[in-house]
Amino acid sequence: MTASHSDIEFAPATGPLAGLKVVELGQLIAGPFAAKTLGDFGADVIKIEPPLTGDPLRQWRLLKDGTSVWWQVQSRNKRSLALDLKDPAAQDIVRQLVQDADVLIENFRPGAMEGWGLGPEALQAINPRLIMLRISGYGQTGPDRDKPGFGVVAEAMSGLRHLTAEPGRVPVRVGVSIGDTLASLHGVMGILMALHERQRSGLGQVIDVALYEAVFNCMESLLPEYSAFGAVREAAGSALPGIAPSNAYRCLDGGYALIAGNGDSIFKRLMNTMGRPDLGTDPALADNAGRVARVAEIDAAIGAWTAQHSVSEVLAALDQAAVPAGRIYTVADIAADPHYQARGMLQSVRMSDGSDLTVPGIVPKLSRTPGSHRRNAPTLGQDSDAVLREVGLSEAQILALKDKGIVG
Repeated sequence: MTASHSDIEFAPATGPLAGLKVVELGQLIAGPFAAKTLGDFGADVIKIEPPLTGDPLRQWRLLKDGTSVWWQVQSRNKRSLALDLKDPAAQDIVRQLVQDADVLIENFRPGAMEGWGLGPEALQAINPRLIMLRISGYGQTGPDRDKPGFGVVAEAMSGLRHLTAEPGRVPVRVGVSIGDTLASLHGVMGILMALHERQRSGLGQVIDVALYEAVFNCMESLLPEYSAFGAVREAAGSALPGIAPSNAYRCLDGGYALIAGNGDSIFKRLMNTMGRPDLGTDPALADNAGRVARVAEIDAAIGAWTAQHSVSEVLAALDQAAVPAGRIYTVADIAADPHYQARGMLQSVRMSDGSDLTVPGIVPKLSRTPGSHRRNAPTLGQDSDAVLREVGLSEAQILALKDKGIVG
């Protein structure tokens, strides 16, 4: 989708969540990503951030005209209300916003909202239909609830970081804030479930998402394998332990081909393509258990074949044989990929300075009520006046709050 700046600024709300009012508190990644996802599908997201400084994400990584380009992704389809939540007058404004809100999202340390008089009991007394998503490092209960928790710590506590390494080498991070993002998506699932249930009961509820639990929920058979066999899964680099063959194989041009030949019939096609029908027809390798027992031999054979061909040649041969395979993409590969383009995953938006910026498209893709990029990320406090008028404040009251630095 290509849209002008003015088109995005005034596009009407569409999508399955049009009419849903969301108040977003918190900053950086976890809470705001959840709100962004709701906003992409039509929700009216009012983002509350501190006057003067705003959300720290505005200054993270690479900046364009003084603002992070990441901000343009994380805060699209939102309105910005600059409000000092530590001031009682600002807390009163949040209470007014909550009166007709459907969802409130916060990712402060447990107890912060209660300290401001904005805990679940206080807010749901104002609006019993309110759904409150609370994202924190360790959850709202338990012995670690008060510890500061960032995504990287959650990834380590969940067991993920232990597995992201080459054997015997230092564990590494995934490369993106996967703990925060997984927690956000679990939060969105919780909100949608709570909205569905509210249709029956008429009541809201609290959704308690811990960063480490969201990652742990995606750890597959890690725990039951330990419970049943005492097996502690270890780092395996690019291989997929217990499933063979599946690995990254170095090619003639120095690149790597990711090859997943772990289906029984797929393995035979892979071996035939490589000129190794002896392995493809070996009865001992006819199923996954047999292949796992001889995975080193199989990997060596595949590596010997890929070493004779470029990545492109390997992938072309495997595409012809219907063997799942792919190259390791850089962002430059993504930006040039025709499949990304055809699926609408590379969207160009017009910035206020007249320049164009490519941002990720919207997922998931709904056939009848798809999401949309209706509005660029707001400048700090861009919508303060409009939002405060909506809750009934007069121009004089707004001006007085600004004079005191409570509103930006």
